[in-house]
Amino acid sequence: MPLVAPSNLPTFDRLRMEGETVLDPTDARHQDIRELHIGLLNMMPDAALEATERQFFRLVAESNQIAQFYMHPFTLAEIPRSPEAREYIDTYYETFEQLQADGLDALIITGANVTGQDLAEEPFWNPLIEVIDWAVTNVTSTLCSCLATHAVLQFKHGQRRRPLPGKRWGVYPHRVVDREHPLVKDVNTRFDVPHSRFNEIGRDQFDAAGLHVLVESEQAGVHLAVSEDLFRVVYFQGHPEYDTISLIKEYKREVRLFAQGLRDTYPPFPENYFSMRTEAILDEYREQLISALDAGGELPHFPEELITGTLENAWHDTAEAVVNNWIGRVYHVTSNDRRSPFMEGIDPNDPLGLGR
Repeated sequence: MPLVAPSNLPTFDRLRMEGETVLDPTDARHQDIRELHIGLLNMMPDAALEATERQFFRLVAESNQIAQFYMHPFTLAEIPRSPEAREYIDTYYETFEQLQADGLDALIITGANVTGQDLAEEPFWNPLIEVIDWAVTNVTSTLCSCLATHAVLQFKHGQRRRPLPGKRWGVYPHRVVDREHPLVKDVNTRFDVPHSRFNEIGRDQFDAAGLHVLVESEQAGVHLAVSEDLFRVVYFQGHPEYDTISLIKEYKREVRLFAQGLRDTYPPFPENYFSMRTEAILDEYREQLISALDAGGELPHFPEELITGTLENAWHDTAEAVVNNWIGRVYHVTSNDRRSPFMEGIDPNDPLGLGR
């Protein structure tokens, strides 16, 4: 069902160009279709702010539930921003105070770039905790992505993320470990998920927190888990929202940091992402770049255009199915009562309607 564009947020035009149905509010009012209001707390840095919007908006737009989706992006003032990003946010984003007053049916919290190991020392920690606390009692379900998952595990369950020996970076095979849960209904039992992180919450920590693991990987660890009530909080540790080109963009950025002297070593390839031919092209580029740096000459052009058309995407359809199932459950709960999933008509011991 379509997104509704209540503002001139550029992401809506970008999605229209991609073929997504995006209605203006006037057209939406003429359709007798339920509304769902979904917040997006976008904590990503400036360079990824708009791309992250598009990725999550796109997943919601591709849901087949019978509803009109109003997306409400907002961020935290404590996250450092450039003047350009601040102007963008001031122009197009809503405030948390607005959303508290108006209410939301569901909430998505993105990841963020951090500077230290202890998330409680980050400048956004206290305002993020305020959002999480509010969401637990005022929003039907909250979907946490990557670092947001780590933050909730630390705040709510005392489980601190652990540093990895090196960056977990690439596309990894996963399997569904609970095939009966509605969030993985009609989902492939094996599928890929991109990951990009230096830290993790281990399976033992999810178990110790009393959370229910749905999807995990031998190489990459837990990807998808849910709260004790099986729905109120959904945890992603990977990045199923990523575009096909997200990891090549990230790799290119790491190469640029090396060329600028801001990274000591040349970046490794993301695992299970490039073909052998692509790796050969990039190996040749690395030799050219290092030679140019040694000679003080002009740096070669990064061969992105030779690569992007060869990249494979083995995760988007499954991500779309999981988000579709999540939205379907939000729709089911809010159809009974718009204010809370645990009000009249909803069994507090069975909010999903599972009968178990």
